[in-house]
Amino acid sequence: MEIQKKTIHVVDTGVFSPQTPKLLLITVASETEARDLALLLVNSGLAACVNIIPGIQSIYQWQGALCEDKELLLVVKTEAVQIQPIADLLSEHHSYTCPELISLPIAEGSQAYLDWLLSHSQGPAH
Repeated sequence: MEIQKKTIHVVDTGVFSPQTPKLLLITVASETEARDLALLLVNSGLAACVNIIPGIQSIYQWQGALCEDKELLLVVKTEAVQIQPIADLLSEHHSYTCPELISLPIAEGSQAYLDWLLSHSQGPAH
């Protein structure tokens, strides 16, 4: 069976600054996949932290059918400049054909925490 590579294009829907702290939401099918992706994201320097939230119940339409699945939610803390590299990583490693990748700006937060977040999500070159 040939595995079809998926391409994820990220679209900025608002004001963009490369260092804007972001929360990304990514759903996954299993605990193993959640842990593997979290480790890849943190070890690569693309994310400062990934929370794994189990017990998500998702109801959605997919290819004309109503689906209901148990999933896990990854809450990824990163900076805006890392969103496309994270999308590229998901293209290679995520099990879904159309993985969820939603970016939310962090409008406010603890200065010390945000400084830490930005210093730990500078990617593999740092």
